Amino acid sequence: MDNITSLEICSGAGGQALGLEQAGFSHVGLVEIDTNACNTLITNRPNWNVIQADLREFSAKKYCGVDLLAGGVPCPPFSNAGHQLGEQDERNLFSEVIRLTRECMPKALMIENVRGLMDARFDAYRRFISDSIEQLGYTTFWQLLQASNFGVPQLRPRTIFVAIQNEFAELFTWPAGNKTQPPTVGETLYGDMSALSWQNAENWRDNANGIAPTIVGGSKKHGGPDLGPTRARKAWAQLGVDGRGIADEPPGPYFQGMPRLTVKMTAKLQGFPDNWTITGKKTPAYRQIGNAFPPPVAKAVGEKIADVIRETSRPLDGCVG
Repeated sequence: MDNITSLEICSGAGGQALGLEQAGFSHVGLVEIDTNACNTLITNRPNWNVIQADLREFSAKKYCGVDLLAGGVPCPPFSNAGHQLGEQDERNLFSEVIRLTRECMPKALMIENVRGLMDARFDAYRRFISDSIEQLGYTTFWQLLQASNFGVPQLRPRTIFVAIQNEFAELFTWPAGNKTQPPTVGETLYGDMSALSWQNAENWRDNANGIAPTIVGGSKKHGGPDLGPTRARKAWAQLGVDGRGIADEPPGPYFQGMPRLTVKMTAKLQGFPDNWTITGKKTPAYRQIGNAFPPPVAKAVGEKIADVIRETSRPLDGCVG
């Protein structure tokens, strides 16, 4: 099977979509409500079928039999940085994931979210999600993966939920990750920091000798772009980065003090390639990046799912509708 297909929901800036593309998936549709994120997807992949829609009003029935249903549903309901209202949060879309799975009956399902979803307080809700999907004929898997184990220069744990149709579930295994350390912040961003001939760039590179703390995008209720609360800013300061905001450009030749990151720099720390353009003004662009799923992690999990799908030859059971 050469052409394996994916329907993606809550696509955002395309981190997961890009990773899955690299894993060999062809996207039949990408559903996203935010205009700036849709523009990012279209700018980078004009051939993708980008569907701007509220997920609650989207039907997956026309995609019955797609190989993979993937996405990253909103994380604030489960984030430790928020109130952790879980299923009571109006932004929680896991019920839509269950509905869409019933509608299109993919061979596999892959949903990512924040680390907080693995907290004990959400044990019952994770069980509810698994039970609901398993009733449709799937075996479910939960795993916490650390982005830095996949070459991403950032401390970014993510909860990954995978479901595989029962007949093929035994073929699935989680990716092991890399044995080598990811590049440091200094190694990753030196070229960008020195782009305007900053005289202190080499010294900064040598001192920024660790990986980044988690980049947070926040929600539309959040203020302007910054690198997180006080504790996060202290961690950034230890790397020689001013976390109180996002810069419009790299430091100039005679810049003094700690530089701020640009939107492009945060994208690079998130695992996006240089040629991936994030559209929109600074604040919405940064939010797209902060809420993204690092492409290298999506690729690693996607490759494992693709291996299972390529082993399957017969069509799956019909969609429930």
